[in-house]
Amino acid sequence: MSRLASFKGPSTPTSSPVRVKQAPSSPGQSPSKPSESPYHRKVRTLMLELRTCATTWDNIALIDGLKAASSLVDARTELDNTLGLFPPGKQPTYHVVEPKITLMESRIADLDKVILRLKKQLHKMNVIIENLEAILFDAHKVRGWQWATEEPLWMTWPLERFVSSASQILVPYRRSLEMHIDIVNTLRSHSVPFETSRSAIADWAAQPHLDEEGWDARWEELCSVEIDGWD
Repeated sequence: MSRLASFKGPSTPTSSPVRVKQAPSSPGQSPSKPSESPYHRKVRTLMLELRTCATTWDNIALIDGLKAASSLVDARTELDNTLGLFPPGKQPTYHVVEPKITLMESRIADLDKVILRLKKQLHKMNVIIENLEAILFDAHKVRGWQWATEEPLWMTWPLERFVSSASQILVPYRRSLEMHIDIVNTLRSHSVPFETSRSAIADWAAQPHLDEEGWDARWEELCSVEIDGWD
């Protein structure tokens, strides 16, 4: 029989089970909680790290990223309006154009930094998922297949369900990153129409890929129910 199959086999009962007499509990004394295993503590820690990554992602995208993108579009719009005041055929002076161009290039550089920071958060999420998968693999060997796939860690979810479900969170964040990259490439051109820029800013702020599949939408409430000691 394979080692994995041996994990599933029931233990042999003793021929004469002995009933253990329970000591009466003191009045007002609540039964103690079962002690947590290292698997419980590691899963909680890694899920909290996932939440931190998601929170940091929102701070980067919706504060720093949105500020840089909006400032870029505003500077470009102000320059277009200023240029529109000059008579046809008359070129604006250097001091009118140069400060706005410098500001726009600075904001584009800020957006490139935002993309790098978002990539870093997605990489951290990937590492966390890999660590969860390593915990599941170890639990299969040490505690057995049935414990890892059927025994609830705290409430109803077993270890295997935490791991397989958590890995799905990478998809919406990867799609969101791709969207942000596309928006930065769209805004990079100084000739992009205003309506296109305005639509890009709206998509950036909405983060549509995370609206129903991101951390807050799918995981925060679930973890508060399924993981003991979540907050």
